[in-house]
Amino acid sequence: MVSLSPPRVSAPPGRRARAPGRRRSALHRDRRRLGLLYSAPMAALVLVLFVIPLVLLVWMSFNHWPLLGASAPNGVESYEALRDPLFLRAVWFTLKYTLVTTVVLGLVAFGLALLVQRDRPGVGGFRTVFFLPSAVGLASTSLLFYGLFNTDASPLNEFVEWLGLGRVDWLGSNASTLGSSVGMITWRFAGFYMLILMTGLQSIDPALYEAARIDGANRGQIMWRVTLPLLRPTLALTMVLSVTGSLLAFDQFFILTGGRHDTATVVIDIYREAFLSQDLGRAAAVSVATLVVLIVLNLAQMRLIRREGR
Repeated sequence: MVSLSPPRVSAPPGRRARAPGRRRSALHRDRRRLGLLYSAPMAALVLVLFVIPLVLLVWMSFNHWPLLGASAPNGVESYEALRDPLFLRAVWFTLKYTLVTTVVLGLVAFGLALLVQRDRPGVGGFRTVFFLPSAVGLASTSLLFYGLFNTDASPLNEFVEWLGLGRVDWLGSNASTLGSSVGMITWRFAGFYMLILMTGLQSIDPALYEAARIDGANRGQIMWRVTLPLLRPTLALTMVLSVTGSLLAFDQFFILTGGRHDTATVVIDIYREAFLSQDLGRAAAVSVATLVVLIVLNLAQMRLIRREGR
């Protein structure tokens, strides 16, 4: 019996060979389009909330831009604010505050992390108590410590008088304000940095400590030869967070001292240029310079983490 169905025509060998590749290419394009679709809302947010304001900030820094009134181009004249004596004083105070805060906060947080890194009976309660201040907002913390440091009605001064040391003007001078603010920031952020450092400590393989003990290393040698080298990326992370936060300090000094000249930070100087001197161009110039410094610090941090991660 003869079949009446038409004969099958096979595709050329070259076409059969290219078909899987075309399917993979089409699948890759579909996935790329889907990824772009998913990332579009976040990209729009970054564009509206970061890129456009940043471009506007740089544009403002090259203009005379009063708070009220029309703007006018002035070249780099706004950047003369970087040579202003008040700004230089603010830079010096900010650097002192950053150095002291980074050292004190780092040591206290590291000590707390060593204290609570191992699971023992009751250690969860200590972790909670140490971390609780991190849940308080910085402005609320500043108001709380303002009442604590107030000379007229300070419970801290009552305790100092009970010790027979006399009343202390905690916010009266540059040095006392610096010490008081560092103590407040340490109380506020030590638990947060403790959590980061504790995570880094717990990620170290216990077998390394056991091997070091077998080799005869004491606690100090284990700390310097094992713990600190392996913890360097975590320490670098906490350091850059502390340095960045200290360079951008505003709330604590604005609330504790009203931003007076001897305790003004760089951000307070930006606020003063923008809203007291009503010169948004000079404020933008200082902001751009601060942003450049922060970018350099963060790039150095990323390079350090990548080098240590190899």
